[in-house]
Amino acid sequence: MQMSDTRQIAVPPAQVYAALLDPEMLKQCVPGAQEVTGSVEDGFEATVVQKVGPVKATFKGEVTISDLVPDTSLKIDGSGKGGAAGFAKGGAEVRLLEKDGGTELSYDVEAKVGGKLAQLGSRIIDGFAKKMADQFFQNLQDALEGPAEDIAAESESAEDAPAKKGWFGRSKA
Repeated sequence: MQMSDTRQIAVPPAQVYAALLDPEMLKQCVPGAQEVTGSVEDGFEATVVQKVGPVKATFKGEVTISDLVPDTSLKIDGSGKGGAAGFAKGGAEVRLLEKDGGTELSYDVEAKVGGKLAQLGSRIIDGFAKKMADQFFQNLQDALEGPAEDIAAESESAEDAPAKKGWFGRSKA
């Protein structure tokens, strides 16, 4: 499974690059991460809990970061074993470009699975892999520039805000 995407982050490339090398930031950004330890030089060890379709598993694995070009690009490779659920492995080539006063982050991701996970079918696996990659980079963007909802909420006054739907909006009526 392969995919590519680009997103604009409102901080300089050096800040995005440093965040991608920080184990605490990786723990914060990887969906389902329970623990991320290690260093860029020695590699990281990670424990991630995920549910893919009907299969929930705890993956223990390694993440290595290579091909480092400061503030410009890097490659992230990871693999994990989820016991009876099977295994997952993949990588991302990440490129950073200074643009519009921030950073244009583009990435190419490749992912593979085996075991019970592979039996779920490519539609489920491809959708899950895309969701994981999108969530990782959205979490990174939110951590670096703050969640978009906070910015939108600050820019709207109470009079201009549209009526909220759901239980919170109904309770104000």
